[in-house]
Amino acid sequence: MPPHKLSHWISNSSFAPPTNALHRFAAGGAIVAGALVVSALVNRFIAKRAERNNPPIGKFVDVGALRLHYIEQGDGEPLVLLHGNSGMIQDFTSSGLVERAAQKYRVIVFDRPGFGYSDRPRRTIWTPEAQADVLHEALERIGISRATVLGHSWGASVAVALALKYPAFVRALVLASGYFYPTFRGDVIFLSGPSIPGIGDIMSHTISPILERIMRPLFMRKMFGPAPVPRKFDEFPKEMALRPSQIRASAAETALMIPDAFALSKRYADLKMPVVIIAGQEDRLIDIDKQSARLHADVTHSTLHRVPGAGHMVHQTATDAVMGAVDEAAGGRLENSRISAKQRLA
Repeated sequence: MPPHKLSHWISNSSFAPPTNALHRFAAGGAIVAGALVVSALVNRFIAKRAERNNPPIGKFVDVGALRLHYIEQGDGEPLVLLHGNSGMIQDFTSSGLVERAAQKYRVIVFDRPGFGYSDRPRRTIWTPEAQADVLHEALERIGISRATVLGHSWGASVAVALALKYPAFVRALVLASGYFYPTFRGDVIFLSGPSIPGIGDIMSHTISPILERIMRPLFMRKMFGPAPVPRKFDEFPKEMALRPSQIRASAAETALMIPDAFALSKRYADLKMPVVIIAGQEDRLIDIDKQSARLHADVTHSTLHRVPGAGHMVHQTATDAVMGAVDEAAGGRLENSRISAKQRLA
C-alpha cells in the first residue's frame, strides 16, 4: 500500500484515537502545565517575601564551600543546640530555651544544612555523620573545642553522630524526642516525595508548599499534642519552612530517617560521655518505649526522663524540664537546683 494511502487508512481506522480526544488531552496537559508554572511562580514569590520578612538573625561561618548560619548567646561552658527536621534556629529561640540557657552557658544554635539560612549542596548525602563533620569543623572555627550537645528529634541523630565521631569534643549529650531505632513508618514514603531527583524538584516548587499549608494544622496538633501549640511558637517563621528548598531538605531527611537509625543503632554502646534522654510521655509521633526507653537500656550509664503531658515538641511545652536535663548532663547544677530538677522530671 502506498504511504499516503496507509496514513489515510490509519487515520480513518479504529486504531487512531479520535481527534477530539487528542484535542482534549492536549488541552488538559496545557492546563496542568500552566497551573504548575503559576504555582511555582507564586511559591517563589512567597518564599522571597518570607526571606525579606525574616532576615538572618545571626552570623555565618564558612566550612569549605558551605555556609552555615548560627547564633551565639551567653557565657560559660559551651552548649550546642541542634534542631529537628523542618526546624531552624527559631525553634529554640521561640521556646525560651536559648534565653534560659544563656544565663549560665555559651549557647550556640545552628540552622542545620538546608534549613533557615544554611546551605545544603546537593552533591552531598546529608546523613547525620555528614552533618556532624561540617558542624564539628564550624564549631572549631568559632573557637569551640568541647561542648555539651542537645539534639531534638532528627537533631538527636546528628548529636549522636557527633559524639561517636568526635568523642573528645562532646562533653555530654542531651537527646530529646529522638528516633534511634528503625521501625515501619508509612508516613516516610508519603513525605519523602520532594527528595526524589527530578519529580521531587517539580513537587517542591509547585504542589508540596500548597499541601503543606493545608496539612500544617493537623501536623502541628500531632507534633505538640496532647498539649496545645503554645502562643510563643507564633515567633517561628512558618513561611520560611515552606520554601521549596527547605521542603526538599526536610523530605531528604525523612527519607534517610530509617536507614540512618539502622546504621547508628549498632554503635550506641560506644557512647561513653554522660547521656541524658528526655521525651514526652505522650509523644504522638514517636513511640518512646521503642525509642528513648530502648536507648536508655542500651546505654547503661544514661538517664531517662519521661515528661508527663508532653508530646514530641518537649522543648516547647516543657522547657523547664529540658533545661533541667541540660543542667544534669553538664553537671553544673547547685544542690538545690538538682533537687528541684528531679522533682520536675520525676
